[in-house]
Amino acid sequence: GEESLILLDGRHEFPFSFQLPQEPLVTSFTGKYGSIQYYVKAVLERPAAPDQSVQTELQVISHIDVSSPALLTPVLRSQEKMVGCWFFTSGPVSLSAKIERKGYCNGEAIPIYAEIENCSSRLIVPKAAIFQTQTYLASGKTKTFRQMVANVRGNHIASGSTDTWNGKTLKIPPVSPSILDCCIIRVEYSLAVYIHIPGAKKLMIEMPLVIGTIPCIGFSSRNSSITSQFSMDMSWLALTMPEHPEAPPNYADVVSEEEFSRHVPAYSPPIDCEEQLCCPVFAYIQEFRFQPPPLYSEIDPHPTDVEEIQPVSFML
Repeated sequence: GEESLILLDGRHEFPFSFQLPQEPLVTSFTGKYGSIQYYVKAVLERPAAPDQSVQTELQVISHIDVSSPALLTPVLRSQEKMVGCWFFTSGPVSLSAKIERKGYCNGEAIPIYAEIENCSSRLIVPKAAIFQTQTYLASGKTKTFRQMVANVRGNHIASGSTDTWNGKTLKIPPVSPSILDCCIIRVEYSLAVYIHIPGAKKLMIEMPLVIGTIPCIGFSSRNSSITSQFSMDMSWLALTMPEHPEAPPNYADVVSEEEFSRHVPAYSPPIDCEEQLCCPVFAYIQEFRFQPPPLYSEIDPHPTDVEEIQPVSFML
């Protein structure tokens, strides 16, 4: 039969342990439209009285080792844009950028290698940023939320000039690790290098990032020592999304008319529109000075934004 236990008045504590399931558990996460949460619940059953229960949240981390071969692959992108208005063009702006690997951990500084050539008549501003994209899938619907989590700004580049980023650093702030293997919530990251061109759409290239939990050993002792503290630094778990988060900073910098006029010639020679359209897109791209790594190819999904869905949560 069952053993009866009579507790006297006062405080009683009972140690216990619980083995988590062997199958992989998705990392705890609280996002814009949903969350992944785990709880430990204790129930006190009392005869002839309602049960009492308490629960406390349990944080779970699904580890990602950035030393895996897939995350050690360098990423290289190149793109250019012709700058002009109607029948008048001023020349191309070309951009090539590279990161040494795809996987990084919180606290690491990502070295960015880039070549920017400004053959336009405009004053341009190169920047880099880390974007987080949250994707929610439920009931056949998809909802996405994208936000900038870190950025860095380069120097202005005058007309006819070039600039080189030889390892310009962008530090990763405390953010949730990537969530890539959950069927209803995904958290993905990308590093974007982009150029603001006054009077034209920005030129942007994006490179996929994976934010892991187990640091890469052997690249940088400084970075490794920082990221080895990840398991102790759980500050990212306390991050909560505001009810109405601020929009990312506007990419466009305000350039005064006086400053703009100093960099734009009074006359730009016209170019035949058909001839312009027939030119190869990459005809003006200069050879990338850095030794190119193996090309990385990946199709990043861009889910269709549909009506807002209800928050999704797991309970253990």
